[in-house]
Amino acid sequence: MPTGRSSRSLPPLACERRSSGVDRKTFEQIDAQGQQRWLETLREELVSGRYVPKPLLRVWIPKSNGGQRPLGIPCISDRVVQMAAVLIIGPLFEADLLPQQYGFRPGLDAKMALRRVYWHVTQHGRREVVDADLRDYFTSLPHSPLVRSLSRRIAAGRMLHVIKGWLTAPVVEVIDGRPVQTTEARRTKRGTPQGGVISPLLANLYFRRFLLAWHNHGHQDQLDAHVVNDADDFVICCRPGNAGEAMTRMTALMTRLGLEVNATKTRIARLPEESFDFLGYTVGRFHGKDGRSYIGTRPSRKAVKSLLKRIHQRTTRQWYPDEPVSTVARISSMVRGWCGYFDQGPVIQIYELVRAYTERRGRRWLMRRAGRRGAGFRQIPDEYLYETLGLFSVPRRRADLPRAKV
Repeated sequence: MPTGRSSRSLPPLACERRSSGVDRKTFEQIDAQGQQRWLETLREELVSGRYVPKPLLRVWIPKSNGGQRPLGIPCISDRVVQMAAVLIIGPLFEADLLPQQYGFRPGLDAKMALRRVYWHVTQHGRREVVDADLRDYFTSLPHSPLVRSLSRRIAAGRMLHVIKGWLTAPVVEVIDGRPVQTTEARRTKRGTPQGGVISPLLANLYFRRFLLAWHNHGHQDQLDAHVVNDADDFVICCRPGNAGEAMTRMTALMTRLGLEVNATKTRIARLPEESFDFLGYTVGRFHGKDGRSYIGTRPSRKAVKSLLKRIHQRTTRQWYPDEPVSTVARISSMVRGWCGYFDQGPVIQIYELVRAYTERRGRRWLMRRAGRRGAGFRQIPDEYLYETLGLFSVPRRRADLPRAKV
C-alpha cells in the first residue's frame, strides 16, 4: 500500500493508548525502540508489499441488556496503518455519505441525530416511528458487496488487498488460559471487527447502500418515511398509518443486503401515546410545570441506571487501595462526560438524582476505606468532596446548562 508519504505522515502513536494486541507490543516498548525507527520499518513493509495484518485479540465487553459484545483489538501496527488509511480514503467516502448518517463523521454527532428525529416528529407530524434494531450489524457486513463499494472510489489494488486482509484477519481468544485462534470472518466472508480503526468508516459505507435503496426505490416519498441513522442505530419517522408498511419494506431491503433485522427488538412507537429510546434518550410525551403535555426528550432510564451502576462499581471495596483523589477523578470523569452528552430536555431532576447518588457513594466509600461506619454526612462535608478532592459539580440550574435544542 505505498503512498509515497514519509513515515512522518503516519498518525502519531499517542493517538491510541489502548491495550496491546496479540503480539503484546506496547507503546512503551515502541518508545524504547524509537518511534521513528519503528515507523520506518512499518513503512518499508507497506512499500515492499510485505505488510500482513496480524490476528485480532478478542475480548468481551458487557452490554446493557446483560449480554456480551465481542471486541476485536488489532495490534498497534495495524491500528496505525488503519488510521493512515482512514486519513487517506476517509475524505473520499465522506463526500458520498448521506445527510441522514450522523455516526463517526466530522462535525456531526449523536445529539444532532436526536434533534433531527425531534424535528421530524414535532415539525412534520411524522409521529409513527419504526424503532429498528439490526442483529450484530458490524459482524454481519458481507465482504463482497462491501469491497465493491470500496472499489468505486479506490483504484489501487494493493490498498483493497490490505483492507481485505483486515476484514478476514484471524481472531485469537484466550479460553481457559490458552490462546485459541479462529478464522470465522474468512470462513463466513462477513464482518468488520468492532475495535478496528477503519470499522466505523466501513459500517457507514455499507449502511449507505440501504439509504440509497430506501430513497431510490421510492419508499421515502411513497410513505413519507424518513430514516435517521447513527452507526448501527436507526429509526424511521413516518406519517401516521405508514409505519407498518415501512417496517415491512425495511426488513425486506435489509434481507436483500445480507443483514438481519432483530424482530424481537424492532417495534413501532406511536407518539404521543407511546415513547421510544434512541441514542440514550427517551423520546415521548412529558408534562411541563403547568401540567401541559408536550413531545420532548430526556435521558432514558437505561442510560441513568448505567451511569449509577458504573459509579457503584467504582466505589466498591476492591478500590479501597486507590487514593481518594484518583477515585474521585475517575468518578468525575464519568459524570462530567455523561452530563455533557445528556444535557438536552428536562434534565435537572435527573441531574439532582445523579448528584445525590454520587455524593452518597463517595462518602460511603471514603468511610469504609478508613474503616469507619456510617454514611459520612457529618464527617465528610461538601467542601472536602468538591474543593479538596475535586468532585465534578453537577449543574443544579437550567441556566448552568449549555443551550439545549431539544
